[in-house]
Amino acid sequence: MHVIIATDGSKQSLTAARYATTILDPGKISAVSVIAVVRPLAAVSFSNELGGGASTMSSLEHASFRAEALAATEAIAAVFDGWGPKVTPRVRSGSPANEIIKAAGQLGAGLVIVASGSRGITDTILLGSTAQRVQQYAPCPVLVVRPARKPSRKKA
Repeated sequence: MHVIIATDGSKQSLTAARYATTILDPGKISAVSVIAVVRPLAAVSFSNELGGGASTMSSLEHASFRAEALAATEAIAAVFDGWGPKVTPRVRSGSPANEIIKAAGQLGAGLVIVASGSRGITDTILLGSTAQRVQQYAPCPVLVVRPARKPSRKKA
């Protein structure tokens, strides 16, 4: 089975990848693709919280967006080092949900893993939830990994 791990460069997407290694059987996985999507003509760059990317903006902003996205996919791919199947980092351009759904069909994915709630309420309201759209339209099962809840403080 081919598994797609989607990343937006957030720490939550790293958590989702780590979670995948705990629940998936590497003997049943044939390949893993880590996909980041760069939005062309975006007002803000690809936000890579995972480190390892370009630290300064070049005159070719789009190229640096792709560099940050590639750095994020490589950080996620590193989670699978020594785990089992081949991991391929991929950077696509377009609408994140559409590109993840399209990749799932093109690669014959058996599972897509996405993080939920990684960019905050502003993106959810303005852009809609990528995880929600992928879950609704992907041609295969989708695992949505939600952020861990913070422990509540009880008053004594």
